[in-house]
Amino acid sequence: MKAFLIDAYKQPLHEADVPVPTVGDHDVLVRVKAAGVNQLDAGIRDAGFRQILPYRLPLILGNDVAGIVERVGTGVDRFSPGDEVYARPDKDRIGTFAEFIAVDQQDLALKPASITMEEAASLPLVALTAWQALVERGNVQPGQTVLIHGGAGGVGSIAIQLAKHLGAVVATTASAANADYVRALGADRVIDYKTQDFERELHDVDFVLDSLSGENLEKSIRVTRPGGRVVGIFGPPDPAFARELGAGLPLRVAMRALSSGVRRRARRRDVDYSFLFMRADGAQLERITELVEAGVLTPQVDRVLPFARTPEALALLERGGIRGKVVVSLA
Repeated sequence: MKAFLIDAYKQPLHEADVPVPTVGDHDVLVRVKAAGVNQLDAGIRDAGFRQILPYRLPLILGNDVAGIVERVGTGVDRFSPGDEVYARPDKDRIGTFAEFIAVDQQDLALKPASITMEEAASLPLVALTAWQALVERGNVQPGQTVLIHGGAGGVGSIAIQLAKHLGAVVATTASAANADYVRALGADRVIDYKTQDFERELHDVDFVLDSLSGENLEKSIRVTRPGGRVVGIFGPPDPAFARELGAGLPLRVAMRALSSGVRRRARRRDVDYSFLFMRADGAQLERITELVEAGVLTPQVDRVLPFARTPEALALLERGGIRGKVVVSLA
């Protein structure tokens, strides 16, 4: 089968012929129809997550998939050949920039019938990130104020919609050019990150979804009320994540040290900081499917490129200025 992969970190994607994945007892072999492109793909390529995701190379990239079930393992009882499905594969089994991928049935869900394969492929990673941040970690309640950074991006454009559905008052950072776009998604307040400092504009925020880290994260903690929560999706990783990862002692110590300053400053303000590296979860995707079918969540696809242009799709995302997601199509 054809696939796009990297042979070494910090090297460009290239096309190659590779074997069709082996199908385990609980696996579903999916014929890929579309694959979402994420900043995570660029981060993995550039060794940005090498310490916490020690992949063996060569590696097929790709963390979002929508497609059709080709065949199933002997222990699969939830899917059948011909089913239209979508998923964010487990972090240890990525590889959606290919013609086929084997996915554990627990990480898979039936594709929403009301949307296209390309739209479905744009959703899993960003929608699961938003769900796990806002619902699991944040327990966001009606009337609370939520700040979502990068509202026009892949995660932000879905998180705004979900936060609004949960009844929150939604503030977001975006460029002036994207102000009307994020308002249409449900943002109540838009802060132009180019001309305004959100730390001067906001206070007593109940929950922050931070996608930038660094100084942006520090400011996010300062605008959060005592007892509020800040979730960072680009770090720094914390000891809880190290435990979740099952990391060895050296890595646990390193993660504790990396996040010690942020956690200390958060504690001083009685703010709960945690790092989120979203996980694959087919049951949560089923909930997301319900929200899509109900019209609560609308996929945000900026650009669809053919599979042969996958490297270009990743470069396009890295250049910025994308509203929502870039998707590659094998249709």
